[in-house]
Amino acid sequence: MLKTRVITALVLLAVLLPILFLLPIVYVGAFFLLALVLAAWEWSRLLAPQASRAAWLYALFCFAVIMLLLGMQNTAWQFSILFLAVLFWFFVAPFILARGMNLSLEKLRPFYVVLGLIILPATWFALVFLRELGLIFLLSTMALVWVADIGAYFVGKAFGKHKLALQISPGKSVEGAFGGLVLCYVYAFLCVYYLPFESTLFGAWAIRFGWVPMFLMVTVLTAFSIFGDLFESQLKRLAGVKDSSHLLPGHGGILDRVDALIPTMPIAALLAGLV
Repeated sequence: MLKTRVITALVLLAVLLPILFLLPIVYVGAFFLLALVLAAWEWSRLLAPQASRAAWLYALFCFAVIMLLLGMQNTAWQFSILFLAVLFWFFVAPFILARGMNLSLEKLRPFYVVLGLIILPATWFALVFLRELGLIFLLSTMALVWVADIGAYFVGKAFGKHKLALQISPGKSVEGAFGGLVLCYVYAFLCVYYLPFESTLFGAWAIRFGWVPMFLMVTVLTAFSIFGDLFESQLKRLAGVKDSSHLLPGHGGILDRVDALIPTMPIAALLAGLV
């Protein structure tokens, strides 16, 4: 399993790194678009595992939503879908997560169908917007999610005793989440200290609003990266599956890899818009 995971990761890096560093922005957008359309396919399969044709239609519809908003060439509409996604993560997702496994996927299926057509396109627009602000701007923001995950894993492994969400994700602990947050604080500080202020979201916020608001922003982004992970875990448990798909051997599916980015990137994009 470990060998398979490593090979898959190396192949992905061999594709992604040249796209990010050598090709124009349009290719980056195309890569993210492919990933998000495949994530939409997985999303539909979680909601209706037997409806394979419907999953492709759903992915196509998600693609159409992105193309429609892009073709309108109206940033107000594009930021509107970002805003809708952020409203969901702030005001609806916490109540859904609080219900644990006391939910009926069958009853909530129409809600999840509509939800996917909001949060997945919003993630694409957020990633593209952050890339337009700079490659380092995008990568440093995405890296916050990975730092939070790494910190949570190792601290949770060493000190985790109190479960964060036992029904949804038994492996996550309160101590791990706190450890991830502390590591994110260190990471954000290093970004501000060693990189030009305007090249990262953290530096832009520190210079515009001060250190305390910047660390509050890091707290919010880290918290919602955990929310995204838990939200997808909850959906998979409701669907009765371990992975969103087997598109990435050894890693599961696209959703399994980007679940924490789905809430974090739209929030980060709106926060970047403030500066």
